[in-house]
Amino acid sequence: MLLFQLPDDVLYHILSHLDCRSLSRLSLVCKSMHRFVNRDAVWRRIAKEFLNTGITWNGTDIYPHIPLKERVKIAQNWGKGVCKRAVSLKWKTKLLPWLQLDKDVLFLSQAANIGAYYVHQDSGRLQRNPFEIYSGHNGDVCRFVLTDSHLISGGSDGKILVHSRASDMLTELSGHNQEVNCLDSKAGLIISGSRDRTARIWNLNSSCPRDTIPMCDRVWSVAISPTLSSFAMGTACCENLSPLCIWDVERLECVCNLGSEYRRGAGVLDMVFESPFKLFTCGYDTFIRQWDLRLSPQKFVMEWEEPHDSTLYCIQTDGNHMIASGSSYYGVVRLWDKRKTECLQFFQLSSDLVSSPVYCLRFSSSHLYAALATTLHSLDFRRSPICIR
Repeated sequence: MLLFQLPDDVLYHILSHLDCRSLSRLSLVCKSMHRFVNRDAVWRRIAKEFLNTGITWNGTDIYPHIPLKERVKIAQNWGKGVCKRAVSLKWKTKLLPWLQLDKDVLFLSQAANIGAYYVHQDSGRLQRNPFEIYSGHNGDVCRFVLTDSHLISGGSDGKILVHSRASDMLTELSGHNQEVNCLDSKAGLIISGSRDRTARIWNLNSSCPRDTIPMCDRVWSVAISPTLSSFAMGTACCENLSPLCIWDVERLECVCNLGSEYRRGAGVLDMVFESPFKLFTCGYDTFIRQWDLRLSPQKFVMEWEEPHDSTLYCIQTDGNHMIASGSSYYGVVRLWDKRKTECLQFFQLSSDLVSSPVYCLRFSSSHLYAALATTLHSLDFRRSPICIR
């Protein structure tokens, strides 16, 4: 009996013992074996071990339209730092830009406007001019978030604007009297935080805040839990209180404070929920921390320190093993493997003469985009590695 004549379940079991190089060589034996080896089911186990393959911790596939074998090829370049760098956009005035990436569209805030740019599938480059511009703020856009139907932005004018992505409909939410530093939205729920020392809860279909939470400090970051029953809030840590806490949405109660050993001014600038119980945070204290909200008392279970003692402005995770972070000096982007304590790769995007923080970063399966004060950089990781052909 030939190898490819074995039952599929037996053949899957045999192939599960091979590494990516051996699988690639086996696929060259014949057409039948090539078709079988290229199936996603063969590569799923291997893909879970690599960085940014689109397979999350619970097995969800973020990029089902891209063959897993191709994603494993690219993933090796993420781990080795093999990429092609380019400056996608430049502007003259120094700004604090923010990014969101939705399939083949990149949204970039510049001053009071948010531009939507097509990303070319073949090259990963941005269309030179935005095909749509979202405006309406009287000051700079501080943060914005995307949902399936809306783009929601918070500005230095204290306004929150809800733009419909399907029409020209614009709704203004008024409530904050100082700049809106942060916001998040899920399933019609909006949470915002401001320099005015309040966090507000909104419903998408209402122009007035549903609830207001007075705080003792400026609110720098918020993130809604995937369960929608709670949200995390990070403050500037200028008072003798923990800058990181979890609030119940319905009861408007602080459920818990995360950590206690923060130095004054160690504010939390960005946070990401990876699951209902797994939260990642970063900020002025130069650490990325992973929190397990099931533990009591709540303590971080892992931490990664920025080697150059720089503020971390932003983070993003792939839902599995990788974290990307942007620091405050020389446009440094770092890639971290959660299974290791030391930085895996780093990229300096600004020159020694012109230093800029990385204010925001976003990545797809093959590209990473980083927004600095006057430039938008792209890193293309699709160069073919040696071990898979």
